[in-house]
Amino acid sequence: MSRNSRPKQLLPLISREGTKHPVSLLELAVERVEGLIPTERRYICTGEGFRAQIRKAIPALQDGQILGEPMGRDTVNAVGFSAAVLQKLDKDAVFVVLTADHIIEPREDFQKLMEIGFRLVETDKSRLVTFSIKPTYPSTGFGYVERGSEITGVNDAQGKPIARGLAYRVERFVEKPDQPRAQAYVESGHFGWNSGMFVFHAGTFLDCLKKYKPESHEGLMKIQSAWGTAKQKAVLDEVYPTLPRISVDYAVMEPASREHRVCTVVSDVKWLDVGSWPSYGETLDPDADGNRVGGGGVHALIVDGKNNLVVGEGAGEGRGDTPPHTIALLGVKDLIVVHTPDATLVMPRDKAEQLKKLHALVVDDLK
Repeated sequence: MSRNSRPKQLLPLISREGTKHPVSLLELAVERVEGLIPTERRYICTGEGFRAQIRKAIPALQDGQILGEPMGRDTVNAVGFSAAVLQKLDKDAVFVVLTADHIIEPREDFQKLMEIGFRLVETDKSRLVTFSIKPTYPSTGFGYVERGSEITGVNDAQGKPIARGLAYRVERFVEKPDQPRAQAYVESGHFGWNSGMFVFHAGTFLDCLKKYKPESHEGLMKIQSAWGTAKQKAVLDEVYPTLPRISVDYAVMEPASREHRVCTVVSDVKWLDVGSWPSYGETLDPDADGNRVGGGGVHALIVDGKNNLVVGEGAGEGRGDTPPHTIALLGVKDLIVVHTPDATLVMPRDKAEQLKKLHALVVDDLK
């Protein structure tokens, strides 16, 4: 359903009670910080090619609040690019990194946790803060964060001590484990899912890059120096594609955790990483037989079927007033069916993790 020209975060997929049309994950992410971050202090780091779509989807943002990457260079450079720009604007900037492919509820609890993250860094700018999600099952699809000693003596914005059991030192990060290790982590009570959300002091993060990934730091400092000048675009286009591609977890968080610089805020919220069709299905209400229908662009008829997921591109999305497409299922169970105007996917639910193999073939075929 997503394409190079329209990524997952911009697809109108998430249905909400009381609204006629589904909304995108990006729109949900922006709504989630309402009342937490003023509009003028929100920035979106994304591919430059998506600038027009994002301006249309989020009209409250000014053009300068979109940090357009000439090409993707993984998360450490996206965060470093943001830190470099924010430090240029405010040498003491503290910022939260949020990804636009999560569903997090309730919003009030999420914002309270973000406030704690800000307070941890504002009281000690050397801290690198991550948010670890309280696991609900032994997932092998997420990385894990192991908690160490508890952090005390930090007050919230109202001057009250942060509640016990929320802020800890991080012992280590663990990449996606096998099933026995995931089970052991959950049973221990000392591990949380790595959410990919962080709070950093911009200068501290750049100092970490200088220490752990100097090649990225050197290039980002050239970009920072040119930012706001007539050379801004030329330097960005020249330097950014040369930055080494690596994730923020591998490049910064893991080595920093070995030096006991990383903290985590324990986050007991409903958190869904919409990274697969089964996880998207969890956002939809099932019928009596466990079937789920989403996307707004299909009319599903299911007879003697159980636990199926049927998804269609939003009705009329870019296609005038085209009526919904009918998909009929008879006597099948545990299928995922995704229909778009130019492609249709049918697969068993338990094969969803292998979708990347099929996607590679489809891309090659289209070439």
